[in-house]
Amino acid sequence: MDQARTIPPKAPPFDPELEQVLAALGERAREPFTPENLAARQRRDDAARPRPTARELRADGRFEVGELCVPGAADGPDVTLVSARPAAATGPLPALYYMHGGGMLMGNAWSVLPRLLREWALELELAVVSVEYRLAPAARYPAPLEDCYAGFDWVAGHAAELDVDADRIVIGGKSAGGGLAAALALLARDRGGPTPIGQLLLCPMLDDRGDTFSGHQMAGLDTWDRTSNATAWRALLGDRYGAADLPSYAAPARATDLSDLPPAYIEVGSAETFRDEAVAYADAIWRAGGRAELHVWPGAFHGFDTLAPHAALSADARSARTRWLRRLLTTG
Repeated sequence: MDQARTIPPKAPPFDPELEQVLAALGERAREPFTPENLAARQRRDDAARPRPTARELRADGRFEVGELCVPGAADGPDVTLVSARPAAATGPLPALYYMHGGGMLMGNAWSVLPRLLREWALELELAVVSVEYRLAPAARYPAPLEDCYAGFDWVAGHAAELDVDADRIVIGGKSAGGGLAAALALLARDRGGPTPIGQLLLCPMLDDRGDTFSGHQMAGLDTWDRTSNATAWRALLGDRYGAADLPSYAAPARATDLSDLPPAYIEVGSAETFRDEAVAYADAIWRAGGRAELHVWPGAFHGFDTLAPHAALSADARSARTRWLRRLLTTG
């Protein structure tokens, strides 16, 4: 056996401010997901992640908020979408179609909206639609992606009802949601579906194979390490986990054709498990003649801006995302 694989390589240092946050959170912040603790961890997360009500999201009338039930895939259930927009904005607005994170195992469409509305909706006059996709292991691939595609297809086809501009829809997500956004861009391209003008991929979960250098390097150190990652991919893929012929819609890092995709914004931390797969995905887009803006935040762990929202590095990341979105929505 290769000794380099048996001895984890030295990890890059965490940003000092972020390291203090990790230390304050304690070991629980790095407790890995395993098949044995998965059900308990899902229950714990559901209890700890309250869903804001529509009244709370309206923020004293600053936003219009609606919950929609739209047709799902041909053999699937209906899909719930939560839409929100600045109440004072007029005319068809550009829209961000967003997929929440949570390793394909956790999260919901409601809990991400306060951050999205606070950071982008008012400043950019942007509508936000968050999709409630089914979670693993209760729903395996392709169910979550088909939910996302059905919702996206409906939003684009009913843009007038939502008062959004069908020609200015950005798809995006974080972690598992970033992987779903990348997969959605591939699927929409290949099915001839609606064409987003951009894909916002924040620390995206792209590669089921779990054998990148950064995956080994950050084992036991990152807030989401290769043990948690393998648990999540097994839950999503079931018997297809590790299959040589797994389609790129399941794991976008397996894609061999990244041509004709919308411009991508890709960000990741230098001290996180997903670093190498995110960098490789940006490189593959460039090699295919596409447009990608890549940010590797020095010393950042997975989900750093959520766990340390007041850190300087988190502020820099939010600013860079906003600048990209503004340029995209202005110039297309």
